[in-house]
Amino acid sequence: MTDKKVTIDVGDGAAIPSHKDRGLFNAWWISLIGAIGFVVYLCLNRPDPYWRVLKFIPDGVLVTFEVTILSIMVALVLGLFTGLGRISKNKAVNLVASTYVEVIRGIPLLVQLFYIYFALGQIFSKLPDSNVVFVFLKNMPPLVAAVTAMGFCYGAYMGEVFRAGIESIDKGQTEAARSLGFTRRQTMFLVILPQAWRTILPPVGNEFIALLKDSSLVSILAVSDILRRGREFASETFFYFEAYTMVALIYLIITLVLSKIVSAMEHRLNYYDRR
Repeated sequence: MTDKKVTIDVGDGAAIPSHKDRGLFNAWWISLIGAIGFVVYLCLNRPDPYWRVLKFIPDGVLVTFEVTILSIMVALVLGLFTGLGRISKNKAVNLVASTYVEVIRGIPLLVQLFYIYFALGQIFSKLPDSNVVFVFLKNMPPLVAAVTAMGFCYGAYMGEVFRAGIESIDKGQTEAARSLGFTRRQTMFLVILPQAWRTILPPVGNEFIALLKDSSLVSILAVSDILRRGREFASETFFYFEAYTMVALIYLIITLVLSKIVSAMEHRLNYYDRR
């Protein structure tokens, strides 16, 4: 019995560098060294305002990572259950999972952010104040609304990633596990998913990086992420070009580093497969 080696190709997110691209003369190294070098050059030649911007933004970097990590955790859980639902033979479960994917993927993320923070808030405002949960929903913090919207949106995309990864495993693996006495749940979580993970990891990494970039949208909810901090600096000093140049370079450096980490994890998994 052999499992099929399948690569799930996705068009969104930063490109994960190939492990074959070695040396300093490849796109990843040129982009990273260029971005860092440009930041250093700007800060040395015009410390005011570039160095001031660089000192103003770090709080936003932490918030961006907080939003991204919490959202990806929600998305992974939703994606796992959605993927399982999409391959379920139970028609009702399959229909619910498929509908979730179709609806969420058909609505722009920005609209979902507005809807959860503003539209649902208007509905929740009619709830009585007798319950702590109702009070929380009526006064939903922007960070919670942002994580909820991004988690639900990317959960739909993750569902397709999990579905494709699970379906890439040869059916013989399932039949062998069941013949050894494994239940359906044990077969899925102890046999199929561990093997599917190396197929799922690259697109999950891509989605993680894409989510980090899309997290800039939460600045409209007054969440102090990188973009929000850049806007605050620009509105106070009117250095719009300088502020947004530094914001763009910081996003570029972060996404390049993350793409390399994902590439290293992917190579590590393949290394264990080759042993």
